[in-house]
Amino acid sequence: MKITIIVGTRPEIIKMAPVIRELERQGREYFILHTGQHYSYNLDRVFFEQLKLPPSKYNLEVGSGSPAEQTAKILIGVEKVLQEENPALVLIEGDTNSILAGALAAVKLHIKVGHVEAGLRSYDRNMPEEINRILADHCSDFLFAPTEKAKAILRGEGIPEEKIFVTGNTIVDAIYQNLEIARSSANIINALNLKPKEYFLVTVHRQENVDNQARFASILEGLDGVAAEFGMPVIYPIHPHSRRTMAEFGLRPRGLRLVEPMDFLSFLQLENSARLILTDSGGVQEEACILSVPCVTLRDNTERPETLEVGSNILAGVSPDRILKHTRLMLNRENKWSNPFGDGKAGERIVEILLQSRI
Repeated sequence: MKITIIVGTRPEIIKMAPVIRELERQGREYFILHTGQHYSYNLDRVFFEQLKLPPSKYNLEVGSGSPAEQTAKILIGVEKVLQEENPALVLIEGDTNSILAGALAAVKLHIKVGHVEAGLRSYDRNMPEEINRILADHCSDFLFAPTEKAKAILRGEGIPEEKIFVTGNTIVDAIYQNLEIARSSANIINALNLKPKEYFLVTVHRQENVDNQARFASILEGLDGVAAEFGMPVIYPIHPHSRRTMAEFGLRPRGLRLVEPMDFLSFLQLENSARLILTDSGGVQEEACILSVPCVTLRDNTERPETLEVGSNILAGVSPDRILKHTRLMLNRENKWSNPFGDGKAGERIVEILLQSRI
């Protein structure tokens, strides 16, 4: 059984790493197809190197573009590779244009599809990721749900139970496997002249936030207010697209410390030692929860409701007043929640399910 693993962005590489490691450990036949959706060194190749993953066999190098243009390029490129390689199964992860195009290319060629992190829903169709994850789920033959809640969502949409497998989330595996490596590697905390638990960490990159001038300006105003009230450094590793739109809109945050995008181990260090994280990233909400770091989400909804239920996370939206209010609230909350995303063996379970299926 030959497996094609499709990745295109930082979160996909990180979350697929435990599956890749398990396939390597068992000596199974597979190859990695990288779409090149993330195309700068810090957002791409360095993750393969740090996570000690084999290089991708194919890189489509699609780069940026409109959603339609990018998806179309990936779809055409993936189809050609799949026709040449004829795998038994395509494995995708998450909710990007890469995974949607990968799923569509595979299903039209009658190749089985497995979706890692299936069943997540924000119920906000304005988010392009929401459309991607819904369509990918309904194209898939194996739906690897991270939690029972995700499984219930899939069942509610009419997906047969025999296609759904609750495995836990591979991000738990990735954090457990890499946290010690991160702690012993080059120390980003010292390099940035920070003290553990005496700084805030920010990520803002989602299209609905950074491409909307009013929303982006409101978020930055709220973050400036956080920096002013608490007097701690607010570190923002800024994605190139976010930096460009910030400049285009003439936005000049006063209290934020903008730094270049981080490699995975450096970012994991920053997350682990932060006093609090403010983010619009779904993956960072999970990572903060697993690391017992309080999180304020700069969105109106989340496809990670488990983080809200255990108390590790709160939705602030983009209002400056709400961002400040919810930051105060989370700083006073005890970090004693339980991790709802599994025991760190999701990668093993996914590979075992695929092998037992005898595709």
